[in-house]
Amino acid sequence: MNLLVKILVFIGSLSSISFGIWHFFVPKVWNWYSFIDPKASELIVAVRAINVFFSLALVLFGAINFLFIYGDQANRYSTIVLLSATTILWLTRLLFQLIYPQGSLYPGLQYGMLAAFAMITLCHLIPLLVIWLQKDTVLLV
Repeated sequence: MNLLVKILVFIGSLSSISFGIWHFFVPKVWNWYSFIDPKASELIVAVRAINVFFSLALVLFGAINFLFIYGDQANRYSTIVLLSATTILWLTRLLFQLIYPQGSLYPGLQYGMLAAFAMITLCHLIPLLVIWLQKDTVLLV
């Protein structure tokens, strides 16, 4: 396996896991539920469920990407499929940050998020392209 691929996937996976863990605490830190009418209890439950699902998905995608690249047991096809899904996930987040920017109250935060999402997207996209362009059918160290 290409050293660049391993380094980029490590950075992207660690970032995904970190964002996922951090996102478990975002509702409390930013007091999300204070912006929702307390009478809308179903909405509060739905936002909580979506956030937990999203946070867990980031942690799992990060962990599985890491295991696929460093575990030396995954074949080329499955690695391409997993990196494609992760790239699409982060590319979607990057596009949302470009079209509907978050953090606009604090310009440094807005552009910091944009830079982070771009970096994480590239940390998955570049290895995806490298592996996709390889002729090997098995990923070897």
